[in-house]
Amino acid sequence: MSGLILNATICAAIMLSAFAFALTLYRNKPKCKDQSTPSMVALIAFWMLIALSFLFVCVRVIAAFYGYIEVDRVCYYIASIPFALLPVPLVFFIVYVMTGDKTASWAMSLLFSVFGIVYLAFLYRSGVVGPEVTYWATIFSIDSEIAITVYLSGLFIVPTAMILALLGLTLVRKISKRRRYHIALVLVAISMVFDFILVDVIAIQDTVQVAARLFILIGVVLAFLAYYPPDILQDRLRIRKIRDVDPDTEGIDE
Repeated sequence: MSGLILNATICAAIMLSAFAFALTLYRNKPKCKDQSTPSMVALIAFWMLIALSFLFVCVRVIAAFYGYIEVDRVCYYIASIPFALLPVPLVFFIVYVMTGDKTASWAMSLLFSVFGIVYLAFLYRSGVVGPEVTYWATIFSIDSEIAITVYLSGLFIVPTAMILALLGLTLVRKISKRRRYHIALVLVAISMVFDFILVDVIAIQDTVQVAARLFILIGVVLAFLAYYPPDILQDRLRIRKIRDVDPDTEGIDE
């Protein structure tokens, strides 16, 4: 089997898993309290952007396998849009969970939307180098230092710091084991997916790209386990007693 087909299979698995998870959250949204609905919607948007991004990544890897280089390039540019907007619902979720203020959450989201648009503007204006099609991957290089700087400084470092701050708050607060397990694992899963998507985009080695996508898939699986831990895990961690009623903000907004 060609490494490109394996790569495309991993991308398809990420896409389907993220979409299935977003759909599951959407179906459970009516069970949430009114005050937690905005953060749940933000989470759904986050996972849908992941699914949409890897839909086009999967298509472009398959196109590269069959030698359709222009399709590969076009799909790269399309996939860059959900990638650039990924921090927007993430920031909304974190700010809303920490403050409970929708106005502040929307304001921060709008700011990161501007950063995302600026990143895309420089990316499209400067273009990309590639693709370099190897046995394992199809690799593009961003030909704009400004675009890379905007993403790293404006769209990556700040959301990552916010995730770590929220994780630290969760670990030091006196909350139930189940709540701590849920919140911490959700944040770890989001952080893993968010971090390795950046590694995926800037990777210049094919094996690094494939490894990053494997870790993204693991992150999606961890998100499932955060919301729906199997019975054996609940028994081992002693978290079966309390049932999640408010799954996305539970233990933080109290």
